[in-house]
Formats: sequence, C-alpha cells, structure tokens
Amino acid sequence: MAVFVALGAFLMTLAGGWTAQRVTDRRHLVLGLAGGLMLGVVGLDLLPEALHAAGDEVFGVPAALLLFVAGFLLAHLVERLLAARQAAHGGGEHSHRVPEVGLTAAAAMVGHSAMDGVAIGAAFQVGGGMGTAVALAVVAHDFADGFNTYTITSLYGNARRRALVMLWADAAAPVLGAASTTFVTIPEGLLGGYLGLFGGALLYLAAAEILPEAHHEHPARSTLLCTVAGVGFIWLVVGLAG
Repeated sequence: MAVFVALGAFLMTLAGGWTAQRVTDRRHLVLGLAGGLMLGVVGLDLLPEALHAAGDEVFGVPAALLLFVAGFLLAHLVERLLAARQAAHGGGEHSHRVPEVGLTAAAAMVGHSAMDGVAIGAAFQVGGGMGTAVALAVVAHDFADGFNTYTITSLYGNARRRALVMLWADAAAPVLGAASTTFVTIPEGLLGGYLGLFGGALLYLAAAEILPEAHHEHPARSTLLCTVAGVGFIWLVVGLAG
C-alpha cells in the first residue's frame, strides 16, 4: 500500500517539473513561485517536523535548530567553495552561478523525497489512518518538490537534460524510500536532525539565490504575488494534511 501511494508522489513530482518547464517565458514568475514554495516548505513543514522529531537540546538550544543553522551555513560554504574553484579555473564574473551547486541542491531534494517515501512507509506501519494523512501531505507537496528540483537545476546553468535527469530521480525517490521501509526503520531523532539540516540549506537557496534572481530583472508586483502564493499553497497543504 505504501509503495502504491508513493506512485502518486511520483506522478505529482513529474507534474511539478513539467509545469516549471512550460512557463519558461515567465521565468521571473517561476522563480518567485519557487522561492515561495521553498520558504513555505521550510517554515511550515520541515522545521516544525524537525523540532517535533529531534526534541533534544544542546547547550540550551534545540538540536534541530542547531542543525538548521548548520545547513544554512553549509549551503553557503559549498556555494562559495565551488565558486572559488570555478574562478581559479578562469570562470568569468558573468558566470558566477556554478552548475555543481544546482546539482548538489537537486541531489538534496532527491534525498528529501526519498525520506518522504520512508515517512509514508513508516506511517502505514503505525496504522492506515496515519498512513493516509502522511501520504496526502507528501503527494500534495511533491508537486512543489518537482517544480523546485527542475527550477534549481536549471537556474545554475545546467543543461535541460541534466535538469530532467534530476527531476526523474526526484520522482522515483519516494517510491524507493517507501519500498525501503520493508527492510529498515530510521530512528525519529535521526530523521528530525536530517529535516533540520535540509531545511537550513533550502532556506539559503531560497533567500540568497532564488528570490534575488526572481526580482533582479523583473521587480514586479506579480513576482511578489507568486512568492506569497507559493507560501500560501504550502500552508493550505499543511492545513489540509493536519
């Protein structure tokens, strides 16, 4: 049952990526929406789940929040190191976006989608009602995952073929994650820590890369509205799943 439900996540992820491809003539709107979706996923979905799952404190601060900050700093460090490496090999100022950063971010999205599949499988082990609730949440927000995976990969200068490869990997990940729950169970604390780390990295990409790029050439109200709509969509998904 969990694998069957994960197939729905597979289709929704592809639908999100397909949508991102079809609106390339409105790139600033796509990026504005992607930034809002990412902000909503981090603030309204990932971080609350991380705080719930990884409840331990380290020197007075929840472990999930420490990992959240660590994820943000790690994403910044990786981007700076890759940019410095490109500059050392003759990369110009006009090509400051490093394709490897996009691939790394997309790979993190794939890993997150695999954990979504694990969450579906684990929830069905608890009970049918729990499994259905988690499955609805995952399937609904996997549209945003597919949208963001294709957008992030393309934004950093990767060819369309690479973006499609990452999109298909992101779509397949929930199915593989759900199937893996028949063999292994991930401790709740470890899962919470991962969500915190991933949330910090995702927030960095949204705040430091996606949204500034969206408003760089088109500082329009429509772009801002798309960002707000992205956050609102995730809020709706979280509310309906609750």
